[in-house]
Amino acid sequence: MPEPVKPNAINLLDFDRKGLAAFFVGMGEKPFRATQLLKWIYQEGIEDFDLMTNLSKPLRAYLKEHCCIATPEIVLEQQASDGTRKWVLQTSCGNRVETVFIPEESRGTLCVSSQIGCALACTFCSTAQQGFNRNLTTAEIIGQVYAAQNRLGNAGKITNVVMMGMGEPLLNFDNVVAAMNLMMDDFSFGLSKRRVTISTSGVVPAMYRLTEVCDVSLAVSLHAVTDELRDELVPINKKYPLNELMEACRENAKLAPRRTVTFEYVMLDGINDSLTDAHGLVKLLETVPAKINLIPFNPFPNSPYRCSSNNRINQFKTLLNDAGIVTTIRKTRGEDIDAACGQLVGQVQDKSRRHLKLQLQTSEQNGAAQPSV
Repeated sequence: MPEPVKPNAINLLDFDRKGLAAFFVGMGEKPFRATQLLKWIYQEGIEDFDLMTNLSKPLRAYLKEHCCIATPEIVLEQQASDGTRKWVLQTSCGNRVETVFIPEESRGTLCVSSQIGCALACTFCSTAQQGFNRNLTTAEIIGQVYAAQNRLGNAGKITNVVMMGMGEPLLNFDNVVAAMNLMMDDFSFGLSKRRVTISTSGVVPAMYRLTEVCDVSLAVSLHAVTDELRDELVPINKKYPLNELMEACRENAKLAPRRTVTFEYVMLDGINDSLTDAHGLVKLLETVPAKINLIPFNPFPNSPYRCSSNNRINQFKTLLNDAGIVTTIRKTRGEDIDAACGQLVGQVQDKSRRHLKLQLQTSEQNGAAQPSV
């Protein structure tokens, strides 16, 4: 068993292979030590430096003295009736994030968080109502994959990772990219770039930067076909409106032949689910190689929205499919343990004070006393 983490120890999970090689070179070691260490950690599951027998004894002694392999601690595990599993993980600062594993017959998908809370305030998302504390470190992001796979053991294998948990991944760019590099590295998890997906609400400058440094699948949280409505549902649209977002998507699609961008579209009754909206979606995406994932809205306390009817969702899907756009309806998974899309909340010490603003708005609407700050 590894020894307790020492104060100020360097967490080696914070490095992808390139960063780890630079770390070893800085110590006077050869860069190939990085691949050796990655294999011990991610392929062998070894955390005790004394057991890493192809490292020299002096190097093992140095790592033992100055470094650690530390993941967030799983403090709660729940399993839904459909087999979906959710883990609540405690971070070093006392906050908690959530990670969800969705088993299917041919694959196992892990939904990973990138931030503690979220600052983007999308109105249909429970996570956004919790406010924002900070970015997760690379170790805290890849640590979710590491901890989940260890906990699953022979009960499930992670074949796909989606950066669709708590937070906006592209607002934690460097740490997320390093973690995704580890997910795809042959010496760690070895996932195909087609099996690692990053979801964004539309941080356009970071989308362009992503195309330059990391080739993974892209999903865009769209949810509206006009700037007026998207400004309300996804407020970052006020900064990066739809025409700029679509241009960034077109650039991403140029990375590889037959490349498509997945557009996520939550179905909100009477808000964005009319057939006029569906026609508008066809028009909006006519120059973008696209797939569409329709997401039935998952309710949460005090939400002003309702989910569209099954009939309306199916009509919406049929219109899009008939227009030649591959469209699927996301099956709601883990709803009975609040593990479905938009339901992850964790435990956030809200530095943005967003939860207080929401309380104030609710109190004013209800004519109640204002909350104390």
